[in-house]
Amino acid sequence: MTLVAGSYEKFIWGFKLKTPKHRTLETPSQTLKPLFSYPSHRAPIKSVAVSGPVAVSGGADDTIKIYDISSSSEIGTLTDHNGAITALSFYNPSPSLSFPRNLLSGSDDGCVCIYDADPFVHLKTISVHKRGVSDLSIHPMGKLALSVGRDSCLGMLNLVRGKRSFCCRLDKEASIVKFDLEGKRFFMGTEEKVSVHDSEDARLVFEMENQKRVLCVAPGESGLLFTGGEDRTVTAWDTMTGKVAYCIEDAHSARVKGLVVLGSRNGGDAAESPYLVASASSDGFIRVWDMRMAKKENPKPLVEANTKSRLTCLAGSSVKSFRKPVVGNGIQGKVQDVALEEDL
Repeated sequence: MTLVAGSYEKFIWGFKLKTPKHRTLETPSQTLKPLFSYPSHRAPIKSVAVSGPVAVSGGADDTIKIYDISSSSEIGTLTDHNGAITALSFYNPSPSLSFPRNLLSGSDDGCVCIYDADPFVHLKTISVHKRGVSDLSIHPMGKLALSVGRDSCLGMLNLVRGKRSFCCRLDKEASIVKFDLEGKRFFMGTEEKVSVHDSEDARLVFEMENQKRVLCVAPGESGLLFTGGEDRTVTAWDTMTGKVAYCIEDAHSARVKGLVVLGSRNGGDAAESPYLVASASSDGFIRVWDMRMAKKENPKPLVEANTKSRLTCLAGSSVKSFRKPVVGNGIQGKVQDVALEEDL
């Protein structure tokens, strides 16, 4: 399992989460092995994404950096935005596939760029918001994506035709949008509230209210949604009832800025690894939790790593691959009139 984090100090951090083959009472059940750490951007890193052997980071320097995890090296730069890169998301049509098909990026310029990920080639730029894109999420089927922006709007992108389908005004500005694992529902984060919507008609199902502002969410299995934010707590919500299933209070000493659910849906082996959730905070720590222990008093993380930097984002993947990512030569993609291939 690979975890990648970005920081305000422009550093990118990579870790390998490993389970020792021969466990004893003295050895921990999990270890975080450092893979790489260096200043990859000229300004703070605002977003990261990981899929199989490839990772990307977006910075306030208007660039996207591409990394080959297998060799722990940076292999290229994408420069198609005119603003800070605020959101990144890979599309992988199946968890069994070891390499992503596409990458979407959102920026302060209000646009979303679509890339072929094999090799990395810019396909199209779509103007979605009048102000910056705050977050985006790709439907599991790969044919559409949602975005929220600082113009207080929700946008829908038709990824087959490569254009914006619609953009509607919200009552309040949302900073987070995420589909669930099945794509039947999506979630929007607005200050301390997370709203649950039906994906077919965007109908509001109900709202879940946190104590303080929510800064990150991660959909999990069995209808769970994990949230973190200014309350320094990792909370698991039951999205069928809208109630808290369990939570880890004071998971960090500062705000939680990133969450990753590492389970069988992400390619992990559920028989060998427990149901794991990784959290990153501006206190500099990355911690991995076994959420089955959340109901115990004062649960301890399975493992942690102190980066000694102000972390801003976290991404992870359990998918293994022997293929290496390739950066394209600037040719405008494999298809001519659409952004993504029709068989998505």
